Amino acid sequence: MQVDSEAIREIFYDEHRAKLFVTFHDGDRYVYVGVPGEVHRSFVDADSKGRFFAYEIRDQYPYNKVEA
Repeated sequence: MQVDSEAIREIFYDEHRAKLFVTFHDGDRYVYVGVPGEVHRSFVDADSKGRFFAYEIRDQYPYNKVEA
């Protein structure tokens, strides 16, 4: 889903695998592993997606850059 954020362009969540995909406006895409559904829902509902990402997701879950 596309989101209204200065830093983040798109969020996709695979609930069966608890994987969160985050695409930034610069085109970089990352997958975060082990993200609970409630964290994803809070991310989508957050007033500031960038701030939520910085405090609740980045450096909290293992991640990999997704190559195109």
